[in-house]
Amino acid sequence: MKIGIMSDSHYNLDAIDNAICLADDVDCWLHAGDSIEDSKYLEKVSGKKVYGVIGNVDWTYEKPNDLLLKLADINIFLTHGHTYNVKTSLEELSDMARCVNAHLIVYGHSHIGAQKTIDNRLFINPGSISEPRDGLLPSFMIATIKNKKIDIQRIFIK
Repeated sequence: MKIGIMSDSHYNLDAIDNAICLADDVDCWLHAGDSIEDSKYLEKVSGKKVYGVIGNVDWTYEKPNDLLLKLADINIFLTHGHTYNVKTSLEELSDMARCVNAHLIVYGHSHIGAQKTIDNRLFINPGSISEPRDGLLPSFMIATIKNKKIDIQRIFIK
């Protein structure tokens, strides 16, 4: 299974369109917030199921802050991250991941791409698809899951 992962699109539909073109044949998308409206656009244009959560700019929406999904026999925890203080550390998010027995944890909020393993759990931040803050190009990720093995590829948009 191939999962497209993006965050912090902030209403940049051109960036979303570019990601869809570069993602090729993903089975579904995860959108880690900021803006939840963008996840609806992503689903409509890509024709793929999109699992989305609200971010800190989506305060008027009723969508969930977090989602626990099971895709390809992997427990995936999806959050924007602002409620777990991810800009400071991953400690609170790691505690939650342990509580819900998540193997792949997807978050955003910082606009900085990251991939880190903590207690045999993979934490990824795809960076921002529209406003990166790590000095790199806008980016998203693709998670390929096969036989419970997770391979992550970060893709940059020029």
